[in-house]
Amino acid sequence: MKNILLLSSSKYKETGYLEHALPWLQQFLSDYRGKKIAFVPYAGVRRTFDEYEKIVQEALSDVEMEIVSVHHGKPYRDIIERADVIAIGGGNTFCLLKQLYEHHLIEAIHEKVKSGTPYFGWSAGANVAGRSIMTTNDMPITYPPSFSALQLFPHQINPHFISGKMQGHNGESREDRLAEFLLVNPTALVYALPEGSALHIRGEQATVLGENPILRFSKGMQCETFAVNHRFSY
Repeated sequence: MKNILLLSSSKYKETGYLEHALPWLQQFLSDYRGKKIAFVPYAGVRRTFDEYEKIVQEALSDVEMEIVSVHHGKPYRDIIERADVIAIGGGNTFCLLKQLYEHHLIEAIHEKVKSGTPYFGWSAGANVAGRSIMTTNDMPITYPPSFSALQLFPHQINPHFISGKMQGHNGESREDRLAEFLLVNPTALVYALPEGSALHIRGEQATVLGENPILRFSKGMQCETFAVNHRFSY
């Protein structure tokens, strides 16, 4: 049974790195204390893989698990195949997906999670868990061979969702961008995760966690709202 936790962001308001998500992660990982998390750092453009690994190790020290970045593997997929849990961090989604393809981790991660290995990701790591990265907020600073992602969740994810426009901003709002996506892809469903929210997927059901409801957009920007703690079939 799939067991997946998708976090909108690594921080919420003034909290420290992954601090707001620590209670969810402690519960999510409660059966895996003392075991190994394979961490994928590829989205972290402005830090080295070693630096990113250390940040996550320190942030998640209370979960009492060994966290090892996949870049230590020879090949990288060795760390994935030996891991008890898989985690993917935030950053640039295009860099992340490109390297997942380059290191042949798409199929390896998909098969592990399909077989029951828990997966959690935040920001880009949540976006890449969906059907494609076509609803990321990031700039395409590099070119993955495809926009098709891990497809652990069969729909689109939009992390860091914020409604409306900031005062003085004359560009498109997030709703405008998602409306464009749905005009071109009218059969798609987009799950928009505001900061401070998360989606826990267990089998074929999902539960909303956090401070804010999650929105689901469909053709014509029809919107459904799922309240915190609401469980639904997707």
